[in-house]
Amino acid sequence: MSNRVPSPEISSAANRGQGAVYEFCEFRLDCGRFELLRKSQPLRLERKPMELLILLVSREGQLVSRAEIAERLWSSEIFVDTEHGINTAIRKLRHLLHDDPSEPRFIQTVTGAGYRFVASVSTVVPALPFPVSSPPNIPKAIAVISRHPRRKQVAWYVGVGSCIFLALGGMALYRWRHRPPEVRYTQLTDFTDSAVAPALSPDGRMLAFVRGGNPFLSSDQIYIKMLPNGEARRVTDDDRAKYGLTFSPDGSQIAYTVFDSSGFSTYQVSALGGEPHLLLKNAAGLVWLDSQRLLFSEIPSGIHMGVVTATATRADLREIYFPPHERGMAHYSYPSPDRHWALIVEMNGEGWISCKLVSLDGGRAARQAGPAGACTSAGWSPDGAWMYFTAVVEGRSHLWRQRFPEGTPEQITSGPTEEEGIAVEQTGRALITSVGVHESALWIHDGNNERPLSSEGEVIGGISPSFSPDSKNIYYLLRHGEASGAELWRTEIDSGKSEAVFPGTSMSSYDVSTDGKQAVYTTLAPGGTTQLWLAPLDRSAAARKVGNPGGRWPRFGVHGQILFVETEGNKNYLERMNPDGSNRSKVFPYPIAEFQGVSPGRRWAMAVVSRTTDRDFPSVMAIPLDGGRARHICTSYCLPKWSTDGRFLFIPVEDPSRTSAGRSLAIPVGPGESLSNLPVGGIAPLAEPSVVPGAKSVRRADLVPGKDPEHYAWVNTTVHRNLYRISLP
Repeated sequence: MSNRVPSPEISSAANRGQGAVYEFCEFRLDCGRFELLRKSQPLRLERKPMELLILLVSREGQLVSRAEIAERLWSSEIFVDTEHGINTAIRKLRHLLHDDPSEPRFIQTVTGAGYRFVASVSTVVPALPFPVSSPPNIPKAIAVISRHPRRKQVAWYVGVGSCIFLALGGMALYRWRHRPPEVRYTQLTDFTDSAVAPALSPDGRMLAFVRGGNPFLSSDQIYIKMLPNGEARRVTDDDRAKYGLTFSPDGSQIAYTVFDSSGFSTYQVSALGGEPHLLLKNAAGLVWLDSQRLLFSEIPSGIHMGVVTATATRADLREIYFPPHERGMAHYSYPSPDRHWALIVEMNGEGWISCKLVSLDGGRAARQAGPAGACTSAGWSPDGAWMYFTAVVEGRSHLWRQRFPEGTPEQITSGPTEEEGIAVEQTGRALITSVGVHESALWIHDGNNERPLSSEGEVIGGISPSFSPDSKNIYYLLRHGEASGAELWRTEIDSGKSEAVFPGTSMSSYDVSTDGKQAVYTTLAPGGTTQLWLAPLDRSAAARKVGNPGGRWPRFGVHGQILFVETEGNKNYLERMNPDGSNRSKVFPYPIAEFQGVSPGRRWAMAVVSRTTDRDFPSVMAIPLDGGRARHICTSYCLPKWSTDGRFLFIPVEDPSRTSAGRSLAIPVGPGESLSNLPVGGIAPLAEPSVVPGAKSVRRADLVPGKDPEHYAWVNTTVHRNLYRISLP
């Protein structure tokens, strides 16, 4: 990784085509206007891919090395992972041009060297002999025009032109003087893997973080280092899922949230290391308001998590904010320096949502703060004048700021690298965040072999891929651009051939029918409304809407019925309907927190039930669709998955970490998808195969089962992050 960061300056790569207009196939590239057209229709393309396209087209047929691309596109920038940036730009160009890397029409990859533009290019307008950003030298012969008899008219034009020139120059000077200061990066850690979730001690001398790539519910360990140049030192040996690091007011303890079979609890460990001890049960995202009072999240019932304040003994407990929907979970809260306000980071059934600003004094409704996107962390300037956020907007996680209380959100960072986590320094002049990149691809395990499968793009790991019923194909959601939606793709296992199933259709979830002929999927309208669709996989007929807007997470049920999640009031219910939208009804009368899928034989619906008769904490249940007794699957939260033929049920029992892919149990299922051999209370974390006769361990927690324990796929996400101090504009 090079030590460069994106700046807003225009790259010199664009100047190679200075004013030229090129044509190739059905495309027209206007370098002067920075515009690409297909059949006279302008195409949306971000700056870096456009600059790369200009560079390649202007060098038609010639090899352009990756080193030259990096130098021309990012030479003036002080922090960019150029390798990732080049890969991303190439991927976006190929997607826009509908170019197949295995049989390229436009961009050919020269392995280990660079790229070559192989299409025939026509030059419609040649490149200008001078840079477009500066005027050419005026020949002396033209200067004698001023002595022409019409010199008064010419002088008038010259005067008007001078006024315009001076006005534009004045505007440019004003903008230059009032431009935002450059954002500068100072590296604080230098791991070959990752460091995330930064937290600063009250005196600003100690930095705590998680050594791993996952900031939320990570089984990796907590480290601490003295700033600015101390060695990182491990302080925990705790494999439980954790998040939300914070220091005690005196800086001697580090508190963090643990999630296990008993729910969410806050533990604390000495900053010098040692055994963690319980601070508060049913408490998450805890921070100190002062030496006596705490601000934290708790769950009164189900999984409905809200923010409260109380003492360490839970005395004087007072509710601050609870999400309106019972599926809402407010995981983090960040109090303002004056302790009158707090920023809330929360998620719903779809994932992280925009942050909220709430009053700690009460009497005011919560309102959105920060950009409209998936907000994952927040913070305050020491004087309370600024609010800071990391949020995913148009597919990228970056730093944002907003003046308190009702300013306009402003983006601080940009580019191919992403930021996660916020720890604001005492001076208010800088903050610490985790900076890095990630890439996701689909891999397959076939006996003793493992290999990548997916096409170029980012595989969406939050929506599990799925094998076709015959296990010959795998389906998955793939996103090609930062701002583009996810399309459903299909890859043949043997040949590796990949294709978009419904090109141009963005979706948020999907399911494939048992006969492999149809797909049901969810689309998301700009206003956030969802709609279910049914379409043949061979595109022999147009997709058609199914039911009314609002349905989510569709799955095929028995006899072609469609199961889906519907919200009524502040609760979610599992409902079903016929393929034409008729005979709509609830599958069972009680609400659910999460719909996880359906067994291949369509006998069981897998769901997280908010409350059962024998336990308060939500249970992962297998609920019979034709009536009968539901079965507990896990003693804690888990995401069970079925083999394609329904003979095995895979249950994760060990979480993945920086050093391990985790572990699952492949449990044999009886005839007719019988689950009678499961323990009555479900499978416990860390369970061994002996818990169920015939069970096998699979050395991976997050997987997509194939036909048996030797055949499966997974989304392989490579993460590289380190902690940086970022100067604030």
